[in-house]
Amino acid sequence: MSVSAVDIAHRSEDPINRRRTGAFWFGLVLTVLGTALHLPMYLMARDMGYRLVGMPMDGAMITGMILIVIGLGVTTYGLFPRRAVHDTVAGLRVRALDDAPINRVHVVLLLIMAAAITIDVMKPTTLAFVVPGVGAEYHLRTPASPHLDALPVALLPLSGLTGTVLGSFLWGWLGDRIGRKAAILLAGIFFVGTAICGAMPSFELNVAMCFIMGLSAGGMLPIAFTLLSETIPARHRGWLLVLIGGDIAGAYVITSWLSSTIGETYGWRSLWLIGLPTGLLLVLLVRWIPESPRFLMAIGRHREAEEVLRTYNAEVIAVEQPEFAAEDDLQGGFGQLLRRPFAGMTIVLALLGLGVGLVTYGFQLWLPTNLRSLGFTGVTADKILRDSALIGFPLNFLVAYCYHRSTKWTLITLSALLAVALGGFVILGDHVADNTTLLYALLVVPIWGSSSVVAVIVAYGAEVYPTRIRSRGSGVAAAMTKAGGVLVVALVVLAVATPSIAVTALISAAPIAIAAVVAVGFIVETRRKPLEQITADELGVAAA
Repeated sequence: MSVSAVDIAHRSEDPINRRRTGAFWFGLVLTVLGTALHLPMYLMARDMGYRLVGMPMDGAMITGMILIVIGLGVTTYGLFPRRAVHDTVAGLRVRALDDAPINRVHVVLLLIMAAAITIDVMKPTTLAFVVPGVGAEYHLRTPASPHLDALPVALLPLSGLTGTVLGSFLWGWLGDRIGRKAAILLAGIFFVGTAICGAMPSFELNVAMCFIMGLSAGGMLPIAFTLLSETIPARHRGWLLVLIGGDIAGAYVITSWLSSTIGETYGWRSLWLIGLPTGLLLVLLVRWIPESPRFLMAIGRHREAEEVLRTYNAEVIAVEQPEFAAEDDLQGGFGQLLRRPFAGMTIVLALLGLGVGLVTYGFQLWLPTNLRSLGFTGVTADKILRDSALIGFPLNFLVAYCYHRSTKWTLITLSALLAVALGGFVILGDHVADNTTLLYALLVVPIWGSSSVVAVIVAYGAEVYPTRIRSRGSGVAAAMTKAGGVLVVALVVLAVATPSIAVTALISAAPIAIAAVVAVGFIVETRRKPLEQITADELGVAAA
C-alpha cells in the first residue's frame, strides 16, 4: 500500500483518477511549503522571546498563506473521487472479517490509530497551555486580570472548540463520502497547514486559524473510531475501542511535557508549530491504514473490499444477498439519525455528550479556582487534582472490560455513576471540603470518568449506526462532547462570574442523569454482534 489518492479514495486507473493523484501530491507539497515559509519570521523573533505581536506580515508569510489555501483546496480535490466505482462481483460476506483472529495487521492498525488519536487530541489540549502566553503577549483580559479593558483571551479556546464541534459534523460527512482512510489523511494535511497558528502576529489571526485547526481536529476521533469498529472482529471490538479511547489521557501527558520543555524555551507558539511534523507523521502513518472493507462494500466497490479482506486474513465468502441489503431503504444524511429507529439513541448520545462536555470544560475548568476558594492553597489544590487523576487512571481498564461484557449497561452504569458523584457536590456544596477523603472519592469519578465516558460514547456511536451513516453518527456523538465546552467558554467570554462547585456540578449532572434514564429504553446491546446484525436487529429485518 502507498499513500496516494488512488489507494485511498479510489483504485480506478483511468486518466481522470491519475490526474487526481497528481493533484493530491501537488497540493500536499504546496501546503508544506506554505507552512515552512512562516518559520523565518518566527525564528527572527528569538531575541524577543519569540513574541510577534505588532510585527507586520512579511512577503514570505503572505505568500505562504496563499500557498496553503491553494494547497488544501487542491489536495481536497485530489481526494474526492470523480464518480462512484461499482462492479458486478457477487456480494461478499463481510462477516468473515468478524470470524478472523486478531493478527499483525490488526495490531499495526490499533497502534497507528492510537498514535493518530493522540496527535489529534493534542490540538484542543494545547489550548489550555497556550492561553496564558497568548494573554500575556497580546495584553488580553484573563482570569488573572478580569478588569482589564481588552478582548478576553477566552475567545481563542472558544474559536477552537467551536471548530471542533463543526469539524465533527464535517468530517463525519466526509468519512461517509470519500472514505474513512481519505478523511483521516485530509485531517493530517490540515494539521500541517494550521500549524501556522504559531506564527500569526495578531490575536485576531490566531483566533481565525484556531477555528480552522478545530475543524480538522474535531473530525479525527469519530473517523478513527469508525474505521476501527469496521475492521476489528466483533468479539474484540468493544473493549479495544474503549481502551484506545482511553489514550486521550496520553495526549494530555505529552502536551504538558512539551509545554514544560519546548514551550518553556521557545515560547507558546512552538506548541502550535509542532503541528507541522506531527501532521506529516500522520500522513506517513496513513500508508499502513487499509480502507474499511465495509465502507467499500456499502458503496459497491467489491473487488477492493475483497483485497482488503485478504490483508486481514479474512475468508472471502460470496453470497447471493448482500449483507448491506438491510440498509437499502435508509436515507443518507444527518436527518436519518433523527428518524426511527435511531432517534432515541441519537438523543441519548447527544445528552450524554453535552453533559460530559460540561463536566470537562465547566466543572473541571473551574475546579482549581473553586478549591482555592474553599481554603486549599494552589499547590494543595493541584495535588488533589493530580492524585485524583492518578487514582482513576487504572479504572480505564475496568471500563474496557465492562464494555466487553455489556455495551448497554456499561454506558448506563458509567453515566449514572458520574451523575451520582456530581450530585454529591450538589448536596454537600462548600462542606465537601470538610472531609478530604470524601473529596478525593467524589473527585475521582468526574476527573477520570469524563474521559472514559467520551471513549464509550464515541465507541458506541461507531458501532450502533449503519455503515452508510456510521461516520455521521460517530461525528454527532463526538461533536456533542465539545458542545458543552463551547457553552461554558462562551460564558467566560461574556465575563460571567465563576459559579460555585455545587452550581457547576448541577449544570453538568442534569443532562447526564436524564441520558442515563432514557438510555434504559433506547440503547441496544451491541456486545460481540457483527455490525450488520446490529443494523438488522434495529430495523427488524433478518440479517444476510
